Amino acid sequence: MSQIKNAYIASVTGALLLLALAFHFADLSALKDYSLIAGTLIAGYFIAIKAFQALRMKAFSIELLVTIAVIGALIIGEYVESAAVTFLFIFGAYLETRTLERTRSSLRDLIDMTPVEATVIRPEGNVKISADDLVKGDRVLIRSGERVAVDGTIVSGQALIVEAAITGESVPASKALNDQVYSGTIVDNGYIEVLADRVGDDTTFSKIIEMVEDAQETKTRAQKFLDKFANIYTPSIVVMSVLVYLFSKNVELALTFLVIACPGALVISVPVSMVAGIGNGARHGVLVKGGEIMENLSKINLIIFDKTGTLTQGKPTVTDIKSWGMNDDELLRLVAQAETVSEHHLGQTIVAEAKKRKLALNEKLENARIIKGNGMVATVAGDYWVIGNRKLMADQNIMIDEHIESYATQREKAGNTAIFAATNNKIVGIISIADQIKPEAKMALKQLRRDGVEKMIMLTGDNRHTAKLVGDELGLDAAHAELLPQDKVSWVNQFKKEGYRVAMVGDGINDAPALATADVGLAMGIGGADISMETADIVLMSDRLDQFAHAYSLAQATVRNMKQNTVIAVGTVIVLLVGVLLGKVFLASGMLIHELSVLVVILNAIRLVRYRSPQKKLPQSADSLKLNHHES
Repeated sequence: MSQIKNAYIASVTGALLLLALAFHFADLSALKDYSLIAGTLIAGYFIAIKAFQALRMKAFSIELLVTIAVIGALIIGEYVESAAVTFLFIFGAYLETRTLERTRSSLRDLIDMTPVEATVIRPEGNVKISADDLVKGDRVLIRSGERVAVDGTIVSGQALIVEAAITGESVPASKALNDQVYSGTIVDNGYIEVLADRVGDDTTFSKIIEMVEDAQETKTRAQKFLDKFANIYTPSIVVMSVLVYLFSKNVELALTFLVIACPGALVISVPVSMVAGIGNGARHGVLVKGGEIMENLSKINLIIFDKTGTLTQGKPTVTDIKSWGMNDDELLRLVAQAETVSEHHLGQTIVAEAKKRKLALNEKLENARIIKGNGMVATVAGDYWVIGNRKLMADQNIMIDEHIESYATQREKAGNTAIFAATNNKIVGIISIADQIKPEAKMALKQLRRDGVEKMIMLTGDNRHTAKLVGDELGLDAAHAELLPQDKVSWVNQFKKEGYRVAMVGDGINDAPALATADVGLAMGIGGADISMETADIVLMSDRLDQFAHAYSLAQATVRNMKQNTVIAVGTVIVLLVGVLLGKVFLASGMLIHELSVLVVILNAIRLVRYRSPQKKLPQSADSLKLNHHES
């Protein structure tokens, strides 16, 4: 029954109860009984309809127990009890529906942010159209105060954009030419024109809503158990009520037992907590793809981190170019030409550096092939190039001279990734690239340890010098370097065999197998590859590690809340049943306490909607440590 319908029925039956009270004081007993019976029939009709619908689905519902009890009360002439029970049940359902809405407020807030229209630049002028009519390739105009309706690239203008709908971050981000913007974000100040890359259901924002909706519908292990339990428990109560009558010969006692034993609070105790917890995560930029994942996350005691884009910012820059037999710009130009087909951070960094130096990337590129975890090979301008790490050089039988090895090691010890470039089986250059540790990383890792994580490990494809620098700086328990994707999977499996409950955090295509293998996989949303986000159980939408710390703390709070609700629900039923058998609790008063226990459970879960993990101050500026990276 809808919230409005319940409110209407409760109002009518409540008025009839008051009328019956007036007739009672006026000593008009016949009119009093008519009012009570009318109230019982009006509210009872809707309860009985719902019980019948459940029976057709072969389910023993709480409404069925109430209906049986009310019919029994009418037969034995307990009109006050029957009217009070039906009124309280309907009124409780109204309050329950209204209060439950608050636990879903996060999702509703998200849906409210969905853009409904957009201004498209057309040859005939600016045209305002429905967001549903946008197509890929549209050039969309967004002014100050308007909501972005597409995922796309800025082709003109600049603006401060509030990206809270995507990242949970309320501080506006400065965006300019060639920057990416996302549907659902708001232009706080400025003016931009965006070329649409994704529209409608394909936008990141639409996928977020879809994932949150799906997650809130999925059931936890505890919830599945309670559902099975309720299916057995409810018909058992009917049998036990019959036994109570047979032993006591007291119809009222048997009916009271029937109503009081209803498992209403118990059935909703777990899902209401989970919906509130998942909604809280969504508001803070953490997408948890289901209740069971939330339970698993709360039990994690070992975390494995990827390096690049996870512990470091994933925005590397070229710090040095060393060439042998050609000039530096020519080396950069030819390597960048090959890397134009690569989606890896490092390849893109090299291409960006070439464009920054205005080098022409117009050579013929053939037979390009990405070798995961190692680099790539390609034919550029007729020459065969091998670009990547030492392993790739060894696999291709390319010797590294002593002075080149010495130079590479020197660069790596300084915190750089050394990318070897060879052509015609001879190394002709090294391009050094460096990254920075994320400013919030240290604080987030400390919070994770404080909340119960026993061990933190880094697995990276990068060289051992850089891995050690990052591990030491962040106080990790171990840092394993120069790993391929399958090596990361092996490490995850090994830790699981040792009894750890493992979470893997990564962002790249090469992390996807380890994310799928871990007990809980977490992917970065903005900088991460699509396959990582699809494989992962949890997505951190703004790529911030403090979101992970919040998610871990929230998962523990959610599971605690579930347990509290279960204790409240079970405890209330036990106390009431004891009261019934001792003759201290009666039908109407028992129903009142029963409905109150349902509300207490919901109100307890609502606390999760506003839950915040302990606030931490972030460093004022980015960590100055320069780090290399390659194939992390």
